[in-house]
Amino acid sequence: MDPSQEDAPQREQKRIGTGMLVLAWLLFGGLAVYWFDGMLERQRNPNQTLNSTVRDGVPEVVLKRNRAGHYVTNGKINGQDVVFMLDTGATTVAIPGHIAAGLSLPRGQEIMTQTANGMARAYATRLDVVSIGDIALSNVSAGVSPGLQTEEILLGMSFLQHIEFTQRGDTLILRQGSF
Repeated sequence: MDPSQEDAPQREQKRIGTGMLVLAWLLFGGLAVYWFDGMLERQRNPNQTLNSTVRDGVPEVVLKRNRAGHYVTNGKINGQDVVFMLDTGATTVAIPGHIAAGLSLPRGQEIMTQTANGMARAYATRLDVVSIGDIALSNVSAGVSPGLQTEEILLGMSFLQHIEFTQRGDTLILRQGSF
């Protein structure tokens, strides 16, 4: 018998073993990427699962500040899931153009807005319902901002003016006002 034929089963076992080892490392790497991506997303938006209650008949939501010092939270526009960044410096709810398209929001009258980066073009629109947890407001004015390149909707004063705020440390308590 040829000596190379005697080594064939050992070579086959070694090849299978190497393949299994490579597969295990690829699986481990994929799981590590998945875990770290989730961890980074939770740091960017620590309010993916909201602490929402009703006290004395008034809806209340508790938000945690993210590592960058912002309040980012999940919410809904017209029943569709979105991510908000609270922005008391924004006059209205500012929706990036690509998100507005995904929400099928109509673009109304063109308006010019003053931003931190100067003047920008936007389009007026109205939102049937905007909600964060149990807090929900109807007929909220907003602007579709094609130049806004974020993955969050800036939740401005057209919504926030109807909300009572209490900040304690890195926690922000929102209560739907009756004013």
